[in-house]
Amino acid sequence: MKHVMTFDIGTTGVKTCVFEISDTIRLLGAASAGYGLYVFPDGGAEQDTEEWWQALCATSKQALAEANVEPEKIEGISFCSQMQGLVLVDKEGNAVRRPMSYMDQRAREELKKGIAHGITVAGASIPILLKSLVITGAVAASVKDPVWKYNWVKNHEPANFKKVYKWLDVKEYLICRMTGQFVMTKDSAFGTLLYDLRKGHETWSASLCKTLGVNVNHMPKLVKSTDIVGRLREQQAAELGLKSGIAVYGGGGDASLIGVGAGAVNLGDTHIYCGTSGWVSTVVDKSIVDAGAMIAAIIGADEGKFNYFAELETAGKCLEWVKDHLALDEINIYLKKEHVADSYESAYTSLYQYMNDVIAQVPAGSGGVIFTPWLHGNRCPFEDPNSRGMFFNLSLETGKSEMIRAVVEGVCYHLRWFMEAEDKRVPSSATVRFVGGGALNSVTCQILADVLGKKVETVDMPQNVGAVGAAVTIAVGSGEIRSFADAKKLIPVVKTYTPNTANKSVYDKQFAVFKKLYKANKENFAALNG
Repeated sequence: MKHVMTFDIGTTGVKTCVFEISDTIRLLGAASAGYGLYVFPDGGAEQDTEEWWQALCATSKQALAEANVEPEKIEGISFCSQMQGLVLVDKEGNAVRRPMSYMDQRAREELKKGIAHGITVAGASIPILLKSLVITGAVAASVKDPVWKYNWVKNHEPANFKKVYKWLDVKEYLICRMTGQFVMTKDSAFGTLLYDLRKGHETWSASLCKTLGVNVNHMPKLVKSTDIVGRLREQQAAELGLKSGIAVYGGGGDASLIGVGAGAVNLGDTHIYCGTSGWVSTVVDKSIVDAGAMIAAIIGADEGKFNYFAELETAGKCLEWVKDHLALDEINIYLKKEHVADSYESAYTSLYQYMNDVIAQVPAGSGGVIFTPWLHGNRCPFEDPNSRGMFFNLSLETGKSEMIRAVVEGVCYHLRWFMEAEDKRVPSSATVRFVGGGALNSVTCQILADVLGKKVETVDMPQNVGAVGAAVTIAVGSGEIRSFADAKKLIPVVKTYTPNTANKSVYDKQFAVFKKLYKANKENFAALNG
């Protein structure tokens, strides 16, 4: 039996969990804390390393207290983290500037000059495209890819760039702070699109770094997700409320470990995640890329496995937007014409539950209203930072309830679009695991099943699957279980949703229109947001 602590580092907050690992993975205590995401008019999106660290320190103590576990009993620390951030640090491990989030899209000129010139395919110069595909299995063709953020700092902040010792991702910065080690797990390395995954290579590609303007010496040591990468230092242990010397494991990115925590660990297993962001992912055993649709098989935490992966950056974020701007009245905050302070807490455990109770009464299709969930641009299956969300086909009969349901359906339509695009290369599984905060509500689960036309399964505490996946890296790395495949039996299904065939014709018709809305408005988006 082993007690471990995991940090699930999301876009806007961290969830820290204490687990007991034996023949099961049992949650003993958990705590959450938020931090800022600073979005700027020029497309910038940044975070603050001190806010990350303070959130980790506060939640580690709270989770220990809730678990009633003594600090000396914690034997391992691991991470599940947002990916494709850019954290540039000096020789002491201090960030030379605020980290740039995966959402940052300032580097449009760097992308254009670096890759989008000459004869292009999928927005990339053919020679660079072919070279990248051969070496990395993908190509840095998105303005949000971190290599262009790196070049943006080099071009716009030369004083900061001169201080750079290593390029780290989010969890790698926190590993460095805890242990003093400059490392990067292979799944995070893949996210840089500079990692040579060819058999016999499996290291940073000096050639591709040179082509894309990166100093290969800035790249850190490569490690496995299951490796012990260092030991917790004394000062950091005191700040976290832990004991020094605890083994710190590499962990993994959210795209790698959420599927593990969902129990989607075997070849062909498909899972869907809906948190702040959202995606569809299927486990495969080789590198696959669809450059036109911006879908690629990314390296998984499990050696030899990949996740064929399509991402939407504003999935649950759309639900947060609808909560703030539609469900809540802008003045005095009313729900059902009753003041929140007088009735809300006693009637509903959360505003999201209230919203789902309301939309459950709205017929499938939301009265013909369609919402597009591109609130911060879009990446897949089309790349366009100018695209935006919209409500289409409003009428005099449309009310807030229809609009709120349309937002949930719009996210599900986009997830179906992902699955349709992925199925051209990799068949998705007949039954899909659905996890993340979006899977907490039965109404959303049923809408997803109806839109996809597939059975949808959920697991216990679907909002914690990233932390569970991080715990699995410790379990495998320490020998508590033999392999990632053994984690499946520890993560049972708790509920299954079967598609309602009566809704199929409605959703099929609206999905067909949904897919046409971007092409019909591409020029308008460019005119307003370009």
